[in-house]
Amino acid sequence: MSDMRIAVLGAAGRMGQALTRALAETPGCTISGGIETKGSPAVGQDIGAVAGLDPLGVTITDDPLPLFAHIDGVLDFTSPASTVAFAGLAAQARIVHVIGTTGFSDDDLVKLNAAARHATIIKAGNMSMGVNLLAALTERVAATLGPEFDVEILEMHHRHKRDAPSGTSLMLGAAAAKGRDVSLAQKSVTTRDGDTGPRRDGDIGFAALRGGDVVGEHSVIFAGPGERIELAHIASDRGIFANGAVKAALWGRGKPPGLYSMADVLGL
Repeated sequence: MSDMRIAVLGAAGRMGQALTRALAETPGCTISGGIETKGSPAVGQDIGAVAGLDPLGVTITDDPLPLFAHIDGVLDFTSPASTVAFAGLAAQARIVHVIGTTGFSDDDLVKLNAAARHATIIKAGNMSMGVNLLAALTERVAATLGPEFDVEILEMHHRHKRDAPSGTSLMLGAAAAKGRDVSLAQKSVTTRDGDTGPRRDGDIGFAALRGGDVVGEHSVIFAGPGERIELAHIASDRGIFANGAVKAALWGRGKPPGLYSMADVLGL
């Protein structure tokens, strides 16, 4: 089989550059394009040079339509509005769309599900193997421990991150809720301020810290009477997310249209 032709969306961003470097190091795929927003200084530049590599002979453009017609997949860590628009193009082109973007609204998710009727969409709050294993462990521990153990999810990210809780935190919260056979929407507590009263039984709490250049740290805390269990993951290099995204794209090639997760990619 020929190499998979993959484009990077948001190619000049920190994750976009990491994705380019990961693609350049991975056998079985070819960097076939890069997209940036109109007016970006990266438009017209070589995608390799932007990522700190030798020039690759691939120019970053601001027009996705002709690009989507000649590739097999895209890697997308952009913004909710951009990702939804790109999903529509991926559906038209019937290609693989790997989504690491977070912060979607309910309406956004409806549109992504509609696009997945024609595109092979692999969406995850976190593309790292370690985090997905953490989610699997979280579900198992939540199912094993009784309701006397309170669940709290703590995260820290760099000062530029816009959404909170993070997509990874929500993924871990969903895993805990699944383990307890409850609805995360009904049990999540994302803000605490002022006199909130005693903690309600069964709540799944979230706390978000922002500062510096932290790539990503997540802890799931099960606090019970007389003991506490903590599961944690610390990311020190964005390359782990990029490598996971490339792995997901290669896995998705040839798969039927649908909405998949990293748990599907990793066989979890």
